[in-house]
Amino acid sequence: EVQLVESGGGLVQAGGSLRLSCAASGDTFENFILGWFRQVPGKSREPLSSIYMSGSNPEYADSVKGRFTISSDNAKNMVYLQMNGLKPEDSAIYYCAALLRSYYSGLRSLADFGFWGQGTQVTVSS
Repeated sequence: EVQLVESGGGLVQAGGSLRLSCAASGDTFENFILGWFRQVPGKSREPLSSIYMSGSNPEYADSVKGRFTISSDNAKNMVYLQMNGLKPEDSAIYYCAALLRSYYSGLRSLADFGFWGQGTQVTVSS
């Protein structure tokens, strides 16, 4: 069974940076797309970024392009999200997600159909 555990969230001032980590287990992940989405309570999930565990094919939502960088460590089954230039509107619960490549049809599919972790809270103060 796929398990995803996020870490690295916290409180940061606007303009600051955070690095989120996701430890993936339960499969080899060579056939998975992994990535991140976020959700504010009461609002819909917002897909952010995805990548192959090999590190290829990174994708970004327009809202984070140029500020967030996704990366992976195939040997450690880890996925990371480096977040720079954080804004108060980036405050949310951030989730790691994994989806079989055969089911992947874009960032939205990762958020809607993937395995999720428990999430990590990111709060950006103004």
